[in-house]
Amino acid sequence: MEIERRLKTALDESRLLILGAQVLFGFQFEAAFQELFSSLPASSRYIHCAGLLLLLISVGLLIAPSLFHQIIFEGESRSGAINAATVLAGASLLPLTIGLGAAAFVIFERMFGRELGIAVGVCFTAVALALLYGLGLSLRQNRRRPKSEAESESEPESERQTPLTSKIEQMLTEARVIIPGAQALLGFQLVATLTKAFDELPALFKYIHCAGLCAVALSVVLLMTPAAVHRIGFGGEDDPLFFRIGSRLVVAGSIPLAAGIAADVAVVFFKATESTNVATSAGVAALVVLLGFWLLFPFYCARSPK
Repeated sequence: MEIERRLKTALDESRLLILGAQVLFGFQFEAAFQELFSSLPASSRYIHCAGLLLLLISVGLLIAPSLFHQIIFEGESRSGAINAATVLAGASLLPLTIGLGAAAFVIFERMFGRELGIAVGVCFTAVALALLYGLGLSLRQNRRRPKSEAESESEPESERQTPLTSKIEQMLTEARVIIPGAQALLGFQLVATLTKAFDELPALFKYIHCAGLCAVALSVVLLMTPAAVHRIGFGGEDDPLFFRIGSRLVVAGSIPLAAGIAADVAVVFFKATESTNVATSAGVAALVVLLGFWLLFPFYCARSPK
């Protein structure tokens, strides 16, 4: 892959990662102005502030490659700019995952007590670290240089093989298309837990909301993982194995996202109708429609005779 394309891919991956950091940073800031924030224990408020600083570090590390490229390399495509983007993107993941864990701890500790808050915070951090760092590092030793691919323009479109580089670019773009909506929903879910209106919900719908929050957080991490794996595991190089892993992660990310959306549909319908039956029916219907349209229909079409 020519250096210009490699650098663009590296910067695109930093952009994908920073979306998650910025949404969480915005939540940490906005949460301090919610009605129930002052009711948190002092230790939780300090942890909240620590999480804010960690996310600030992550955002700073992810913005830096663009400035390095313009200031140090004067906008020229150089291997040093790619190396800087790779190192800084990898470093940004640690404060990002710990900041996610801190945010989860504050929310779940207020609702369910300190012990569960700690357990959920640690779980969030561990899962994010395993996906964002662990998967890439486990593949690092197995990296191989791909064979060059040439596309024949004379072949019919149905028989033409799309170059691996194009397939990877498209897959990463598709992750960037999906992730902003997931991150915005995650930010809403986190902030909502510190409002008086949320505090008035029945326990059942608080649990549904928390389950949806966990599902959307998992979806966001899954959608961010291809960029991390590409940087850490494959050094930004194109590889068929990376494409297979990244494609499956993008598809897998849609499943918890659908569950998270359905959970909040149920919560909103309960607020509107005050009917448990209507709310749960709306949530189940939303889940069935989303999974059917996003997954079942495409799989059906893929297996239908051409």
